[in-house]
Amino acid sequence: MLFDHTKLEDSEGPAGEAALAYKESRDVQGARPTSRRRRLYIWLGVGIAAIVIIVLAVVLPVVLTKSHSGHSGNKPGGGSGSNPESPTGAVTGGDGSTVVMSDGTSFTYTNKFGGFWVDDPKDPFNNSARAQSFTKSLAEPWDYSTDQIRGVNLGGWLVLEPFIVPSLFEKYQNVTPTPALPTGQAVDEWSLSIAMLNDTTEGGGIGQIEDHYKTFITEQDFAAIAGAGLNWVRLPVPYWAIETWPGEPFLANKAWDYVLLAIQWARKYGLRMYLELHTVPGSQNGYNHSGRLGPINFLNGYMGIANAQRTMDYVRFLTEFFSQEGYSDVVQIFGPINEPLLGIIGRDQLTRFYLQAHDIIRNITGIGKGPYIAIHDGFQSDASWKDFLPGSDRIMLDTHPYVAFGGDFNHPLDYWPQVGCVAYTNNQSQSDFGITISGEFSGAINNCGKWVLNVGQNSTLTDCPTWDDWQTWTDDMKTGIKNFVMSQMNSMALPGYFYWTWKVGNSSVTGKVEAPFWSYSLGLQNGWIPDDPRSALGLCVADGFPQNVPWDGQYQPWQTGGSGAGTIAATALASFSQYPPPAISNVNGADPAQLPMYTPTNAPITLPPPTFTGASVTAGDGWADPQDTSSKMTEIAGCVYPNVWGPAPDSTQVVCGGSTVAVPAGTAPAAATTTSAPAAATTAPA
Repeated sequence: MLFDHTKLEDSEGPAGEAALAYKESRDVQGARPTSRRRRLYIWLGVGIAAIVIIVLAVVLPVVLTKSHSGHSGNKPGGGSGSNPESPTGAVTGGDGSTVVMSDGTSFTYTNKFGGFWVDDPKDPFNNSARAQSFTKSLAEPWDYSTDQIRGVNLGGWLVLEPFIVPSLFEKYQNVTPTPALPTGQAVDEWSLSIAMLNDTTEGGGIGQIEDHYKTFITEQDFAAIAGAGLNWVRLPVPYWAIETWPGEPFLANKAWDYVLLAIQWARKYGLRMYLELHTVPGSQNGYNHSGRLGPINFLNGYMGIANAQRTMDYVRFLTEFFSQEGYSDVVQIFGPINEPLLGIIGRDQLTRFYLQAHDIIRNITGIGKGPYIAIHDGFQSDASWKDFLPGSDRIMLDTHPYVAFGGDFNHPLDYWPQVGCVAYTNNQSQSDFGITISGEFSGAINNCGKWVLNVGQNSTLTDCPTWDDWQTWTDDMKTGIKNFVMSQMNSMALPGYFYWTWKVGNSSVTGKVEAPFWSYSLGLQNGWIPDDPRSALGLCVADGFPQNVPWDGQYQPWQTGGSGAGTIAATALASFSQYPPPAISNVNGADPAQLPMYTPTNAPITLPPPTFTGASVTAGDGWADPQDTSSKMTEIAGCVYPNVWGPAPDSTQVVCGGSTVAVPAGTAPAAATTTSAPAAATTAPA
């Protein structure tokens, strides 16, 4: 029988002996007192309660009316409606309160952890809310050496993945082939968008994607995330939230409206956000979640430099927006690119891109200000990133440990906690690199689940039918998966983790979730995700798998924006400052300076802010740094460009300004016109 470790004491102390000692002390303190002592405790309790009531009556109205630059207080009462003690009329509530949403519908807020929401229409930047009583409000500085990130991803919402939202793709698995969709099958968001655009039947059209945005993740999900004991969200954002170029079928701009809603909802429920650019032009890894399944054309191949130029524009536009006062309180980590495939792109090339991105971001935010910058490990060992750009300002390493893509699945359930406790710890990287987070992890112990591998490619494991049928899992199976999840939560406790992902949608064929390992909310409802993530603390020691590489809890000052931050070592600058890189892979030795490039001659895109009605503060103008006046990349007149997403191998030349370069040409965009972000957006898209 597997031991259910959720019964360990809920402790906010460090894992290990300290957690167990804390439990033992609680057991002693919990002994039943004598009747005389019990009466004494009752009178003392009455006196303390009276003092608390008086203090709350004086302090609470003040802390809830502070602006976004103030500090929050403790949890308010559980009721809903306007707070009569607040001059701003702040609306707030704790467990059991009623939340009325913008469309007039309501739900009951459930939060057993003392969390409370705050929604002040006069001050939409009010940061008083707390996800839990033991989590800092947005107004309080986060300390990555002591404050634990307990996060979850919002995968499949604004960037569509077949295994997360199968119903959207199942509809288009056998459509009439066209030149743009030769297989007649939707396998990624590119082909799905084409199939939807070609679908003129009732219920067809690309508007189905916005319908998905409206319904897949809602305000209630943000409330439920806080109620689950989680305190951060990671939001994958597609570049087509900003713009598309001709020939790209993605739904342009609409996702931005929901980015704004996500920021608004995160603030309302006291959640911090790690926002990352999940897709880039040309694809950074060739996976379906990059937008298009196929070749890698970011910093690789003949359009690699041009695609990186475009990507840097999007990094800049996003940074300008969320570096504004009021938004930077919520977006506290920014990832400029998700999961670039370093093995194809190259470490030298990727490091040079990261250095450029660092400088662009910090020129906007200033040193020691703005979000931390998260770079992905490129599917290489954390150890290989030791001493990365020393002296840079607040760069953290993001690693995504997954069993499901490793191929070694033939183990009993009690084997996996050891993997979570020992193999998936970030402690060595904490010392070698600095802040190292787990931006993605899951409870998957194998690659079962519909389309987890790819559309039309399912696992061949013989026990997948059992694991996919989560409704028939035994208690031992659920406890086994829970222990694996908790072992990872324990080993990754500092600085923290983000589960992939909060929600997996139902299949339209079977009417149920077909990839159960990956859904935090499904596991929470059915018993293989802990109802209090803090209960994971102490599991590894209790299981006999203590940390074999302890971390001393200290970062270098420059790694957290202190002394030396922003002064990158001269040796690193000498090695990586040249950009574009002096060499690019898969261009037959061509000089990168002679490869197709764009020119910065178009007006930059200012992302539109939300519209606040009746607010006493402005929503900003979308541009944090007025000194940033650089133009936006666009095509050079007279150039014939290779295909952004992969040149045809049988072509031989591209012509630009009269010069000839021996590269595959492929198909070129028709013109330099773009579909850019609209002039305005609201916080409640129609």
